[in-house]
Amino acid sequence: MAFSATPGPARPDTSGMEKAFWALTVEECLTKLACSGQGLTSIEAERRLARFGLNADRKARHETAVRAIMRRLLEPLSLILFGAGLVSISTGDGIGGAIIVTILAISIGLDTFQEGHAAQAAEALRRSVALKAEARRDGAFQQVAVEQLVPGDVVRIRAGDIIPADGLIVESTAFTAAEAALTGEPYPVEKSPGTIKSADPAEASNAVFRGAVAQTGEAVALVVATGRATIFGEAASSLGEPSSLSPFQRDLREFGLVIARLTLALVVLVLAARVMSGKSVLDSLLFAVALAVGLTPELLPMVTTVTLSRGAIRMARRKVIVKRLAAIHDLGAMTVLCTDKTGTLTSAQITLARSIDTDGLQTARPANLAAVAADLGGDRGSLDAALIATAENPAKAWSLLGRRPFDYTRRLGSILAEGPEGVMLITKGAPEAVFALCTHLQEGQQIVAFTAERRARAEQTLHMMAQDGLRSIAVAGRPWSGQGHEVTQEDEQGLTLEGFCVFADPPKPTAGPAIARLAQAGVRLKILSGDDPVVVRRLAGLVGLQAQTVLSGGDIAKLDDQALAVQVHTVDAFARLTPDQKSRIVKALRASRAVVGYLGDGINDAPALKAADIGLSVEGATGVAQAAADMILLASDLEVVAAGVEEGRRTFANILKYVRMGASSNFGNMLSMAIASMLLPFLPMLPTQILLNNLLYDLSEIGIPFDGVRREAITVPQVWDMGGLVRFAAIMGPLSSLFDLLTFAMLLMVFHAGPDEFRTAWFLESMATQILVIFLIRTGGRFWRDWPSPILALSSLAALFTALAIPFTPLGAWFGFVSPPPGLLLATAGIVGFYLIGAELLKPLAIRKLSKPGLPERRASAGARTIQQP
Repeated sequence: MAFSATPGPARPDTSGMEKAFWALTVEECLTKLACSGQGLTSIEAERRLARFGLNADRKARHETAVRAIMRRLLEPLSLILFGAGLVSISTGDGIGGAIIVTILAISIGLDTFQEGHAAQAAEALRRSVALKAEARRDGAFQQVAVEQLVPGDVVRIRAGDIIPADGLIVESTAFTAAEAALTGEPYPVEKSPGTIKSADPAEASNAVFRGAVAQTGEAVALVVATGRATIFGEAASSLGEPSSLSPFQRDLREFGLVIARLTLALVVLVLAARVMSGKSVLDSLLFAVALAVGLTPELLPMVTTVTLSRGAIRMARRKVIVKRLAAIHDLGAMTVLCTDKTGTLTSAQITLARSIDTDGLQTARPANLAAVAADLGGDRGSLDAALIATAENPAKAWSLLGRRPFDYTRRLGSILAEGPEGVMLITKGAPEAVFALCTHLQEGQQIVAFTAERRARAEQTLHMMAQDGLRSIAVAGRPWSGQGHEVTQEDEQGLTLEGFCVFADPPKPTAGPAIARLAQAGVRLKILSGDDPVVVRRLAGLVGLQAQTVLSGGDIAKLDDQALAVQVHTVDAFARLTPDQKSRIVKALRASRAVVGYLGDGINDAPALKAADIGLSVEGATGVAQAAADMILLASDLEVVAAGVEEGRRTFANILKYVRMGASSNFGNMLSMAIASMLLPFLPMLPTQILLNNLLYDLSEIGIPFDGVRREAITVPQVWDMGGLVRFAAIMGPLSSLFDLLTFAMLLMVFHAGPDEFRTAWFLESMATQILVIFLIRTGGRFWRDWPSPILALSSLAALFTALAIPFTPLGAWFGFVSPPPGLLLATAGIVGFYLIGAELLKPLAIRKLSKPGLPERRASAGARTIQQP
């Protein structure tokens, strides 16, 4: 190692180095780091370790069980229930309070347990680095724990090693590194000493980056950045940043606030009216609390969690593992899916696309000769593997006499072999390197001079391949005379150019159909790649995307956030992106109120995964990507995403059924009860009866997670629509109240019912209307054309049977019920029947039709809002 700098105890200055250290010379880096090219002493390494810290990532913040419970308890709906339970217990209604608190505890406990795996997943974050590294300490290379590396260390990296830190190449021998997880580039990148002026790390051929994998050769590098200061570390450390609320959490909180305002207004009104009219303050308070509970969908957290859990089970069958339950809804609400290219749209496996002559005509000879050179030459790069895999093993007919291994400085390699054509020298490598060695050209069956004109034609063929996003190598050779020996540089002269082998990272066969399926479902796809713009444009065309314009990382660096927000609306393909730029694009899309998903598997995808509304990674992804994701796909295929989108929408549709039912029956019944309490000389229903009514009604709906969903509910992205819910409640709630008032009039004027008989009859009418209307408003169509699932039918009818039976059992007296006469029961049944007919007739008004521009008109569930693509 022939370089040095003043080693002294000077304080290293790393300011500004981490971002583009590859633009500096080795000597400049040594000066800034205040070290020598001979490495550090153990004492100096310890001093630097104390200053720079461990070569590790910041641990993601973990939420304790107590904090998780408190976060859920502070949700508006939970606060209403918790407060109502405390008031009930403090005023002597221990049974009612216990019911409320128990339901709340079960719901929060189940939700916390289900999502506990998300916090554990972050703890499972593992750095993609080697456990040990070879660092020069005290004048000799020795094994050092990766976490102990510091800026100024000199490390040796061999083929197969995972690069432990960001550094500048000092020496290299045929060294390449696979940086697909960092940059998205599927091909190994040649690394050698030098100075690069570009600020783009994807072009830093003189630098190595933590987390990349050494493919071939050997290198010595000067460590410049460690831990969170590395490109890998920046991506990983973003996982520790607090997450913003997901669309589902945000909408659920908004719904809770709407319910809280409505509940508070009604409770205050009823309490004030009763107290002002001289009614008992304690009775009025207990009744108001019961009203609050009746208005509150207390099982919403439980129904939501069970529905989401059920959805998670179904998604697991579709090869999707859910880490965060709310992400199921977010996936269904997604309007834009951003995805990396390598391994997602493509197979990440290099294949031989063509074997052609210099005019682009198909010929098998270049591929056959190249396969012999790859097999006998011992080269095992991705291109060589593709050659060997596609050829019918022509090397069996050849024997090796000598070789000169592939040299990444010269960018070519040669073998001397004996086969069917006699003894032949075969050379393959970068076209411009091979061209320099050729004097002749194979043109059909003739060998002609390799003139400047013919070279220009060959270069035009290569240009056409590059425009198609394909990578080419040249193959040349010549007959050998004399004895065989190891190939020297002098032997690689006077060659005949045979043609080109053209390689591709092909799109998956399922990518195009999956993108079309997503588009039909209202999800727009955007490619965010670290690869070359030409490659990205070609891939976009192959999978059915319009990508006349491809924005590169350099273009984006010139745009401020406002300008970028404009560009992301029209551009569907982005290339040469850094991790931070991917995150910026996702944030720009979210700023336009799109619900954004991101699918990626590399270290460079982690910030974007974290920034997206829904992060998707795959089973074989890096630990950083999996930790940042909300869901893990067991198959890296967009078809799995498309199926997951449908499942998310199906899950949301079932959650919305519970909300709609509560909006129609709970609101209507509690409104009737509030009116009656101010007009009647007695309470229309005792607080314990209200709680029993509400509990049985909620239990009747535990079958909702197992219910089927109509096709139109999953054809477009939907999110919560508070206006739609209010409209639904404003139509269906008063309808319920109207029939309640008819029941009141019948009980008082026709049957002259006393307090206990009045409460019993209304309890029966209330339970029947609330539960049976489930079968009507669970679907946007006519109920006889869309029957409920057996589980929902069973849970509903079982709850109804229980409610109807209680007044006729000893338990009824405990709740204050009496057995009503047959005539009263028959009249009540008639009112229930007319109510159900009215509900079915008014339902189309409550569930209005929404249409998306450019798509056939679709019916959106009340409470759901179709959202447009950016």
